Amino acid sequence: MWTTIAVIAIFVFYFIALYNDLIARRNQAREAWATVDTQLKRRYDLIPNLIETVRGAAAHEKETLTELTRARTMAMKGDSVDSAKAQNKISQTLKNLFAVAENYPELKANQNFLELQRELADTETKIQATRQFYNTVVMRLNTQIEQFPSNLVANMFGIKQEKMFEIEESEKVAPKVKF
Repeated sequence: MWTTIAVIAIFVFYFIALYNDLIARRNQAREAWATVDTQLKRRYDLIPNLIETVRGAAAHEKETLTELTRARTMAMKGDSVDSAKAQNKISQTLKNLFAVAENYPELKANQNFLELQRELADTETKIQATRQFYNTVVMRLNTQIEQFPSNLVANMFGIKQEKMFEIEESEKVAPKVKF
């Protein structure tokens, strides 16, 4: 009888440990996405200043500035990995904007522009790092959800896989810049 109770107790504790581990990984994935969101917010806050700085020096680059504004607005509406397409559009448009800025000596010499460019480059690096961390955490969660016996616990409590951050195939191609 004591053996049966011990086996049941071990099973219950193992079940609880699996459940708690799944919950911890799910919460870590959510926290990792919140960190990505924080860096994206920083990017959103810098973009209007950059647009205003460029607008003054390169007024006829209106199409690039409009595209950047549109991409920022679209990205801010998204609240999950589903906004990845808009985020990638911002990255591509920023690259185009900085390439276009090379044609404007007064803009390249503008301290405000240079500082904004440095800030955005730093932010882009942080966004890449936080996305990588997010994908690592999600991969661990998703793997555990698929493995036996934790898949039984996940199914029992409705713990679902999270979506990895992925870029579109079209975003894998280097942007074409026309001067």
